[in-house]
Amino acid sequence: MKHLLEGRTERKFLLAAVLLFMTGMSAFAEEPDSIHSLDNVVITARREPLATSQTLSGKELESLSSTSIADALKYFAGVQIKDMGGLGGLKTINVRSMGSQHVGVYIDGIRITNAQNGTVDLGKYSLSTLESVQLYNANKLDQCQSASEYASGATVYLKTRRPQRDSLTLLGGIGSFHTYRGRVNGQICRKGWSAFVDAEYLNSKGDYPFRYKSQYEDTVGRRTNSDIEYFRVEGAAFHRGFSSHVYAYFSERGCPGGIVRRLSGRYNNVGREWDRDIFAQASYKHDFHGKHLLQFNMKYAYEYLRYNTDYPENQNTVRADNHFHQHDAYGSAAYAWLPFNWLSVNVGYDARMSWLAADLKHFQPVRRFDEKAVLALRARYLGFSFAGSVLFQHLKDYTSCQVGAARPLSRFTPSVSLAYTRWGVTLRAWYKCIFRAPTLNDLYYTQVGNRNLKPEYTRQWNLGVEYQYADLQPWMFAIQADGYINHIDNRIVCLPLKGTYSWSMMNYGKTYCRGLNATGTVRYTPRNWTFSLLMSLTWQKDLNRTNPEDSDNYDIPICYSPALSYGITAVAGWKYVTLTVSDLHVSKRMWSYADPDDMLGAYDNIDVKLTGAWRWFTASFEVNDLFDVQYEHIPRYPMPGRNFKFTLTYSL
Repeated sequence: MKHLLEGRTERKFLLAAVLLFMTGMSAFAEEPDSIHSLDNVVITARREPLATSQTLSGKELESLSSTSIADALKYFAGVQIKDMGGLGGLKTINVRSMGSQHVGVYIDGIRITNAQNGTVDLGKYSLSTLESVQLYNANKLDQCQSASEYASGATVYLKTRRPQRDSLTLLGGIGSFHTYRGRVNGQICRKGWSAFVDAEYLNSKGDYPFRYKSQYEDTVGRRTNSDIEYFRVEGAAFHRGFSSHVYAYFSERGCPGGIVRRLSGRYNNVGREWDRDIFAQASYKHDFHGKHLLQFNMKYAYEYLRYNTDYPENQNTVRADNHFHQHDAYGSAAYAWLPFNWLSVNVGYDARMSWLAADLKHFQPVRRFDEKAVLALRARYLGFSFAGSVLFQHLKDYTSCQVGAARPLSRFTPSVSLAYTRWGVTLRAWYKCIFRAPTLNDLYYTQVGNRNLKPEYTRQWNLGVEYQYADLQPWMFAIQADGYINHIDNRIVCLPLKGTYSWSMMNYGKTYCRGLNATGTVRYTPRNWTFSLLMSLTWQKDLNRTNPEDSDNYDIPICYSPALSYGITAVAGWKYVTLTVSDLHVSKRMWSYADPDDMLGAYDNIDVKLTGAWRWFTASFEVNDLFDVQYEHIPRYPMPGRNFKFTLTYSL
């Protein structure tokens, strides 16, 4: 644990956050105890038909064999998860083959950012405090949204669960590969206020066995240097339109690298990584008599990363001991006007300042000022729905380097959505143009960055149909299907322009992707029984359209993009017992243009989870990768095979 709690800044911030919540809870405790009893309440709502969205929430989210956000998102159509393997491996999301930098991840409407490399490690965020996980292709279409919510090719929304009563929960877990987990959660509710504190500790050696088999070799071994130890603590407080969230994550993990032939001890990767992520955010939303809505968001985040490969036994990597510090301050204001029941107008302005410092040679600290403004319109009339928006983005970097900062970037980007609903069937069509700006690493990383990079543009077209029926109790079923086309221009890639050992960032490439996403849900709830069937399907062709004169690479699939993937999840519950069985299939995919015939193999990953509750105790036992299928998301980074988890929870 000593590695997890280093640093004065982090300790002061964490201590202040804990004192803040303890003070708030003490104030709550001074109120006289009261008990309010309510009959069972069932709330139903039809989701916005204009948007292409998928949701996991409530019992279905709890019943899945998942711990982190990445585990839950893999059940959605159109999603590819890139995983370096093991609990400590980096986990990023790719939606409709646009790339992880085009996906915005939001907690309670405020974005998780990383100006350094533009990606979010989903393995750092737990499902234990969440009420729902939602994926929107393009963006959510709601009243009074911040400008940032319009600035991504796809968006993931994580909604924090608001406490409903006082409670204390203790959890202990054990798993394969020397994995141990403990968690404590406390909730309190007083006079319209509610708050919780959730803390978790995990330690895993991650030494799983694997078999790597290709055309040229067949290797059996055990993964090394894939351990992880982390401590996460977060808290939130809510009161009507006010919400706040404090989060801290400290970890030390191994970076195992790719496996090599014969598993020679000389080529073990012994790189280590230390992370400290802290943020505090608050949001306030007020409704003025249903005609005017006003929302304010604020956030401060600090990220520290240390990467070390400076060990004598490291034979195959450059020795390094680098430290990165990133600060991020954010504020936004949004206003919605509803002059009529069928019309709403939304305007918003966001401002963000990011600072990045590193001890790389010749690296100068850099600041980025990012501002966004949006004008959006929504209308509904006689079954027709319309939404349109224009987003303005301006980015400017500041650095003391003699070479100077990249040129400022200013762009307008539009989006438009149309839908028609009749007899429960919705037809929708939408178009969105958006870009992602080069990250600070893309522009300024020592010997690699390129200050002349252009933004990476994405144009999306979507045509879909949706049907939902819930009037025939105890049955409910819903289905949706969307066909889509994506164009991406000026892709930002890293290529060896000055020899094998000198790489540079550059704009190179155009891709054309067409595909189909479909999801279906069936629920049957007779008396004490609950049956659910969740299905998702993705078919797509993601093609390289960069250079028509390059006959070897033109119009061939993009690396790591499977043509077919699907998921089937069945949930059966009776009173206090729930059984979940899921099957995730991914087809074969190419990973290198150098040898198109060398493919990553197709695989089926079958998970089983059994959960039982009795009085104050809940126990769950799950088996992941039931048939011990050996597979990879990235070549030579084998994923764990069959593994077990057992957790016991006590709630008071």
